[in-house]
Amino acid sequence: MAPRRGPPALDPAPALAALDPAAWPTPRVIVDRARLAGNIRRVQDIADRAGLRLRPHAKTHKSVAIARQQVSAGAVGVTVAKPGEAQVFVEAGIPSVLLAYPVVEPFRIDALLEAVRGQGTELLCMADRTEGAIALAAAAARHGMELPVLVKVDVGLGRLGVDPAGPAAVDLAGTIVRAPHLRFGGIMSHAGQAYAAPGRDEVAAIAEEERRTMLAVRDRLLAAGLPVPVVSVGSTPTVLAQRDFGGLTEVRPGNSVFLDGTALRLGIAAAAEVALWVLATVVGHGPRHAIVDAGSKVLSSDLGAHGSGAPGYGWAFPVLGGPPLFVERLSEEHGWLRMDGAPPPVGSRVAVLPNHACPVANLTDLLTLVGGGEPPMDIPVDARGRVR
Repeated sequence: MAPRRGPPALDPAPALAALDPAAWPTPRVIVDRARLAGNIRRVQDIADRAGLRLRPHAKTHKSVAIARQQVSAGAVGVTVAKPGEAQVFVEAGIPSVLLAYPVVEPFRIDALLEAVRGQGTELLCMADRTEGAIALAAAAARHGMELPVLVKVDVGLGRLGVDPAGPAAVDLAGTIVRAPHLRFGGIMSHAGQAYAAPGRDEVAAIAEEERRTMLAVRDRLLAAGLPVPVVSVGSTPTVLAQRDFGGLTEVRPGNSVFLDGTALRLGIAAAAEVALWVLATVVGHGPRHAIVDAGSKVLSSDLGAHGSGAPGYGWAFPVLGGPPLFVERLSEEHGWLRMDGAPPPVGSRVAVLPNHACPVANLTDLLTLVGGGEPPMDIPVDARGRVR
């Protein structure tokens, strides 16, 4: 296990100070409005300065209200992970949706394509092998539609994508061009390996290697006579650490909307930018731990995106003051906070900084927006559980 680090020097969710969190049932996922708006503006400014389209990944928040806020700030649309998730945002009127997940069975997107037809949404899809292109062509033919398809390129994560050094990108793009009802839309990548980097400089090096790899693939496609309208890259660390976006057309950060303990560890965010916290109640004391009512069913058991190696499950900051406590263990309904001094009182509240905000948002029905000079408001996590 990675060595335990000290707590981040931050003030958890200062918007709570003006409220009475002791009156709220817990556990509760809270989002600071001002920080949320600042994070949305931050990545939009990065994209605008570089002349890029911003297509944030909505799997982080799964919220129609937040997606609309991102589009209002200038995003062209959203990226999503699964067809059911895509359908939520299509039906909500988000103008453009990229389904960044392989479809290998045509029936998987039948309901989505019906929703697209009804809304007039732009839907882009992804393929990284011939079977995927064939499935997309069959589904599009069944619905009498043309689908733009991006070829996924593996830039080092080793999960999905064509080999950037071989002929696969040109071959697959050619298959898409020849397929009825499909249109070659460009190339996309996800340098998720950046989450395992030791710090910001190493993340920046991964981002630059991703950019160079994608431009080399683009150039081979152009040499083969295939126009490449989109060169899309995506991950919060690489977008926030990248120094040169030359040649790219689109970025797709997701976690940047909330940020979390992983973002702080990587040095890509300031403490005052973390927008999502889990409010929990101390319900008891063990021999060496304070026990809170937020366990793995709220915080998740995630050690960071792509298992990037946090030593525990976050830090808990007493709302009424006091030293932060390390979230050392999780049961399903209990969090174990290591006590190195006096225990926080039973019934007191703590704000937990999670390792990874994305699964936390998916584990709750509602996000509670606080601060910004407005009363607290619950918004639904509309696409929660849309895993098909």
